[in-house]
Amino acid sequence: MKSTFSLCFLALVFTACEVKPQKINYGSDNCQYCNMTIVDRQHASQIVTEKGRSYKFDAIECMINYHIEHTNQTVAMYLVNDFKNPGELIDAKTATYLISPEISSPMGANLSAFHSEQVAQKSQTEYRGKLYEWEALKQYLKEERLTK
Repeated sequence: MKSTFSLCFLALVFTACEVKPQKINYGSDNCQYCNMTIVDRQHASQIVTEKGRSYKFDAIECMINYHIEHTNQTVAMYLVNDFKNPGELIDAKTATYLISPEISSPMGANLSAFHSEQVAQKSQTEYRGKLYEWEALKQYLKEERLTK
C-alpha cells in the first residue's frame, strides 16, 4: 500500500511540472501583462517556463514586454498565434513578424506572427509594413519602450 501511494505521489509531482503550452480559454483567460481578457485568436501568445508554469497574453507585445520586466524567469517556450491559422500556437523564435498599420492587434502595436517567412512576405505585399525576425523584434520593442 505504501509503495502504491509513493508511486502515485511521484507520478503527480512529475506531471504537475510538465513543460507544455496550456490551452488559451478565449473570452475568459486574462493577459498576464495588461490583464485584458484574451479574445483575439490571431494575436495571443504564451510563455512556458522551464518549471512548466504558463503565462498567457492577449498580444505578442505584451508577452515581450512582460519578459523584459521579468528577466529572472527561465523560459522553455515562447509561443505566438499564427496570424493565418488563428488559435494555432507556433514557436515564437522561428516565426516571422509583420508590423503593419493595416492589421490591428489588441494592444495597438499592429504586430502579427506568421509560421514562415514566405507567408509573412506574401502578407507584407497585401498589408504593407515591415518584417522582423525574433531577435530584431525584441530589440525594436525594447527601444520603443525607452522612447515612451
